[in-house]
Amino acid sequence: MSEYVKTLTDRKIIINRISQLLDEEKIPYLVKDNAESARLAGFGTSSNDVDLYVYKSDFNKTETIIKSFVENSNE
Repeated sequence: MSEYVKTLTDRKIIINRISQLLDEEKIPYLVKDNAESARLAGFGTSSNDVDLYVYKSDFNKTETIIKSFVENSNE
């Protein structure tokens, strides 16, 4: 996972929407759902425990997409 960099940690619904935006731009990503992993293991965790990873080379473009998403959501 050294090629990847963590871009965002948020709720699953937010990560899912940003993942769709990344798909539209054909940017590969990984989603690590710590909440689901903890649930399956029988532990509890915060619902804001979903991480989004992208390749280091796509980090700047991804940050631009996230920033645009946040700005549009606040309107």
